[in-house]
Amino acid sequence: MSRIHPSAIIEEGAEIGEGCIIGPFCLVGAEVRLGAGVELKSHVVVTGNTEIGAETVIFSFSVIGEVPQDLKFKGEKTRLIVGARNRIREHVTMNTGTEGGGGVTRVGDDGLFMAGCHIAHDAQVGHRVIIVNNSAIAGHCVIEDDVIVGGLCGVHQWVRIGQGAIIGALSMVTNDVIPHGLVQGPRGVLDGLNLVGLKRRGVGRADITALRAAFQMLAQGEGAFQDRARRLGEETQSEYVRQIVDFVTAGSDRSFLTPG
Repeated sequence: MSRIHPSAIIEEGAEIGEGCIIGPFCLVGAEVRLGAGVELKSHVVVTGNTEIGAETVIFSFSVIGEVPQDLKFKGEKTRLIVGARNRIREHVTMNTGTEGGGGVTRVGDDGLFMAGCHIAHDAQVGHRVIIVNNSAIAGHCVIEDDVIVGGLCGVHQWVRIGQGAIIGALSMVTNDVIPHGLVQGPRGVLDGLNLVGLKRRGVGRADITALRAAFQMLAQGEGAFQDRARRLGEETQSEYVRQIVDFVTAGSDRSFLTPG
């Protein structure tokens, strides 16, 4: 059985999973689907064609599933899909997609979205992602698994941030960030590798050594950045270096942050 406070409004058509808790003054729209064990604290709005995965907790004054903040949006039917076991803190906003961006904004599992952060239309956010207070992920961005975006950051539309990267606080990120990269500075600069994150995830010494060597080659090797990455791909045996190579050689709508 779910527990729904008498002051909450559940519109006809909403699907409420087993064991949900919906607190005072929440609004759940007609096209919303809440998985088992979802908890909405007080004054939460979940609207639009929105799916919330099991055991996700959404804190007060968050607005999840509202229409995109995009002047091209003309009311077309689009979606927001949020995975399981996320922690979505106070005043977070997540918007549905747009027709031009594929129609779906997607958030993975086990994320932490701290107070005041924003996930814009058509963003694709992976698993175990942390977005710190008052940071904004713009439209069409791809944030891969295990990324941390520090507080008061902005990520430009269409930017990709590779798996395991970390963005320091107060950074504006305007170009793609390689997997396991470390970005910091007001106009984000690729300043090394996320060594702390790699060690926390138990990455072996041999792979970390290979990543260090790969970063040096990307920073100081001959030729264009993508040419250096392709040469790395011909030489490496490390799956972590291969992640960087595949990321750099894939198609992108942005340039790359390159080592200083």
